[in-house]
Amino acid sequence: MPGTAPIGKGVVPIAAAVAAQLIAFASGYGYHRDELYFVAAGHHLAVAYADQGPLTPVIARAMSEIAPDSLVVLRIPSALAAGAVVLLTGLLARELGGRERAQLIAAASAAVGVIVLFTGHLLETSTFDLLAWTAISWLVIRAVRTGHRGLWLVAGGVLGIALLNKPLPAFLALGLLGGILISGPRRRLRDPYLWLGAALALALFAPWLIWQAEHGWPQLDVSRSIAEGESTSAEAWWAVVPFQFLLISPLLAPVWIAGLVRLLRDPTVREFRFLAWAWVILAVVFMATRGKPYYLAGLLPVLLSAGAVSIDEWLDRGRSRARFAVLATAVLASAVVDAVIALPVLPARDADVPVALNEDVGETIGWPRFARTVAGVYDELPSPHRAVILTGTYGEAGAIDRYRTGLGLPPAYSGHNAYGYWGPPPSGLAPVITIGLNPVDRAEHLRDCRFATRVDDGVGIDNDEQGTPIYVCAGPRRSWPVEWPGLRHLG
Repeated sequence: MPGTAPIGKGVVPIAAAVAAQLIAFASGYGYHRDELYFVAAGHHLAVAYADQGPLTPVIARAMSEIAPDSLVVLRIPSALAAGAVVLLTGLLARELGGRERAQLIAAASAAVGVIVLFTGHLLETSTFDLLAWTAISWLVIRAVRTGHRGLWLVAGGVLGIALLNKPLPAFLALGLLGGILISGPRRRLRDPYLWLGAALALALFAPWLIWQAEHGWPQLDVSRSIAEGESTSAEAWWAVVPFQFLLISPLLAPVWIAGLVRLLRDPTVREFRFLAWAWVILAVVFMATRGKPYYLAGLLPVLLSAGAVSIDEWLDRGRSRARFAVLATAVLASAVVDAVIALPVLPARDADVPVALNEDVGETIGWPRFARTVAGVYDELPSPHRAVILTGTYGEAGAIDRYRTGLGLPPAYSGHNAYGYWGPPPSGLAPVITIGLNPVDRAEHLRDCRFATRVDDGVGIDNDEQGTPIYVCAGPRRSWPVEWPGLRHLG
């Protein structure tokens, strides 16, 4: 019977090992552009931002208060979140009928997954989004299996907090609802505790909704930009499903595929069939809306858990030793390859392959040198050189703000996302150092610009900043309050 097996004794050690590994590698390479943004947002705390909720900036602020400028401390919550995902994946297997070995298979498969390792390495909204999806799924499955109605309230509370991180978990709720409408158990929809949980989630989410409404729903503009491919991790619409084969490991894709098949066909888990339909519904929705492939990754722990039960049964059939060797090889090979892709295992100068496979790795390399390059331009200006530093992206502005104290730089300004709400620069006749601003905006809003130098990360990694020109301009064409609306952009 589902949920009655003992909890696997190896599940907790596997989860702890993942968290420890991530903490050990936390100082590798450097900040990701998004982390620099979240640290900056943590110094501008608000109930909402143009492109996210307040949860990740609050965590960034808390870690910065504990240990200012410590990359390791900043990333500890992410490492713990990844460990929790691995633990919950094992517990999900138990809920779906897995004995101890099945729980270990599920936990081990999650532990070596690229999506778990990479989001656990960085302080990202996606880090806590993956944990939230996994936790909500576990709570919903337990509520259905045990009939404990209070779990719907807990699931609603977790959903509400998750929505204050980013709005993506709302799709999970809609996917699960759609799955229940298609395959049942529809009687659950008559339970007032389920709707009380939904009301709790909405109440927690209300401040974000109110802020967005008051500011013209900028999140929708960000989503449209992503749909148009204006993001490092954006892919073609048809890539949503194929990418799922890569987000854990190609070698372990048969595990989650077996889970999808089992949920759709196995009568012993008939009451959980809605989980498979939720995956199908959301795959279609994310393809139709041109969402990022990792948006669907939140259901992979569920599918891994269901599939681990099938793999466990497969091991008992036929040549069990040979089959176990195949599984062990797949897990170990995935552990090695996925660690190289997701973690700073190689020296930065040799990171070309990881960057080619995962562009976000490149966005963790070169920021201190970037800031020093800007400081070199700043120091060459005539004294007193109270120049304004204006960047095209929040990552570039975040890097200046992170390293400026030791370099004698002023705060950075940018029209990108939340930074656009924190401007404009103070009025005055100061020159402008601009980095990453597109030529049209530079010509339209700034005057008398001259080329100064180019960004070089020093190791030849091809990321979004490598080779970016830096210009020095005499100032804005008109006053900053007049020019600023034209420099703001979302995406």
